[in-house]
Amino acid sequence: MDFELVRSCQKEDRLAQKRLYEKFYGRMMGVCLRYAANRDEAAEILNKGFLKVFNTIKNYDVEKGRLDSWIYKIMMNTAIDHFRAEFRHRNNIVEMEQAYYVGDNTDVLHQISADEIIELIQKLSPAYRTVFNLYVMEGMTHAEIGEQLGISEGTAKSNLSKARKKMQALLAEMNKINLSYAK
Repeated sequence: MDFELVRSCQKEDRLAQKRLYEKFYGRMMGVCLRYAANRDEAAEILNKGFLKVFNTIKNYDVEKGRLDSWIYKIMMNTAIDHFRAEFRHRNNIVEMEQAYYVGDNTDVLHQISADEIIELIQKLSPAYRTVFNLYVMEGMTHAEIGEQLGISEGTAKSNLSKARKKMQALLAEMNKINLSYAK
């Protein structure tokens, strides 16, 4: 099925492009939400990513690799490019806030939904959020993150540490709110 869909997209068939977009929208929006500050920014990243997909699909070889993996990589790179552009615009990676360490708050994690976790991640600064996602969600090393973002390995480690602390504070705050509702 993907073979025919890709071939049609390679011929710039708008209906096929719409089907491809709809088929991968949910999973790719999930990827973009992890890197974005909010749903609108995620939609912007998603649309930029699909534009790249449609502009480069002529080069995609259906014989080499899976379509979903290829699109996923484009979305992840688009999110990183978006972060870099935002970073250049704000011009300061050091001002990032804090980070994420579950520690004693594991009970809180079991009590909150995936959407609430995404909301917490979205409260991180763009640089912290990006490093956090690359490390936790993508499984990259600090060296790989540094290379990908054009920062030192030490900065990547520092940003992850600060992101963990911020997440810990957000989880503690959420726990206090949940405890006050329980009374």
